[in-house]
Amino acid sequence: MVRRREAMMIRRAGKHAVVLGAGMGGLLTARALADFYDRVTLVERDDLSGEGPDGPRRGVPQGFHAHALLPRGLRIIEELFPGVTEEMVAAGAVAYEMIVHLRMIMGGHEFARTPTGERGISATRPFLERHVLGRVRALPTVTVRDRSQVTGLMTDDSSGTARVAGVRIAAAGRAGADEELPADLVVDVMGRGGRTLAWLETMGFERPEEEVVKVEVSYATWYLRLPEGSMKDRLVLVGTYPGQPKGVALCQVEGDRWLATLGGNAGAPAPADPADFFAWVDEVVPAEVAAAVRAAEPLGEIGLARIPASVRRHYERLTRFPEGLLVAGDALCNFNPIYGQGMSVAALEASAMRECLREGTEGLARRYFTAAAKALDPAWQLSTGADLAARDTGVPMTPQARFMDAYVRRLQRAASHDAEAAVAFTRVTGLLDPPSALMRPSVMWRVLRG
Repeated sequence: MVRRREAMMIRRAGKHAVVLGAGMGGLLTARALADFYDRVTLVERDDLSGEGPDGPRRGVPQGFHAHALLPRGLRIIEELFPGVTEEMVAAGAVAYEMIVHLRMIMGGHEFARTPTGERGISATRPFLERHVLGRVRALPTVTVRDRSQVTGLMTDDSSGTARVAGVRIAAAGRAGADEELPADLVVDVMGRGGRTLAWLETMGFERPEEEVVKVEVSYATWYLRLPEGSMKDRLVLVGTYPGQPKGVALCQVEGDRWLATLGGNAGAPAPADPADFFAWVDEVVPAEVAAAVRAAEPLGEIGLARIPASVRRHYERLTRFPEGLLVAGDALCNFNPIYGQGMSVAALEASAMRECLREGTEGLARRYFTAAAKALDPAWQLSTGADLAARDTGVPMTPQARFMDAYVRRLQRAASHDAEAAVAFTRVTGLLDPPSALMRPSVMWRVLRG
């Protein structure tokens, strides 16, 4: 009955939609659009055939490192692809319950353990994308065009209003004539290298305002096989904080492997040398965890990555925007990856796009960008607040931000012995509750008492 009601609420938006980019944001966007368009074409430069090594692809440069599907993000993905969570667990993903199987150390304080009822899964980024891509490929109205690069937009101003009418694509790395893909809607989900900014200038539109927060994050990741029985937890997460720019994520993943990612915030360089890697682990994680890492069998080499800044583009503030074009994923807002919010925010944006399309296509860009901004506000507030407190980011810290930083530090201290405070914090960082939930009287009382 629920499915029938949902089907009745879905309104046809057009014949054809094109999604540019098949990262997690692009896959979820394609799924959202499939309910409203007769056809959806997903265009990706990389080879998605599944052949070759089971590792990160060129278009997802951070795919080698630890990724988190926060509880809210996993809920949305399960709604879009019912049963996918159990499918991934059956294939080897590791199920866990927040602050039960996850050892969480924030602000230098280890959180109290308590049942939360909030489930997550731990897996590598290629594993997650492979399963979601399989679900997208199974949709009868979706076509995946991999090994294809976008060469330009098709536009139509015959009505007196600039409108995007499709895209031109070409076979990646091969000479040949461009192919035109006419479309009612084009969505740029090409990540940090999205093309919309250049397209807007070419079409005579203003660029959106940008917020840039310097983070200077570096990553070092090593895949390991830990001795059997050496770890009682399924994940260990040690966050950075003012005065300690070094963090660690140790995650049990598919294939009887562990993934150890060392995150250096505020310019702290992540180590490429095994001796320095072990020294970092010894400094940051509890002694018994460090001993298990030192006793592990290395699987391959240490991989490195670096992110200079978080960038948010405020498309919702533009007064003019071409019809037939939207932006999502990292092309809309890219975060300091050390907080693991990216995939979950992409899920929130796909959900916002879906809800906007239920109301039709009139004023779609304005409504979608407003809804997307509201959806990503909590994650941006959490990550940039922590970054502003950790270092000189080039952005002044407001009195309100200073108060919240001091309050959160005290909350983390209380969470080390107060289970309710720990649950309140993890629900906010898991994007289940807004940051304002930390200011509820019941939580404030526990923080002040602690």
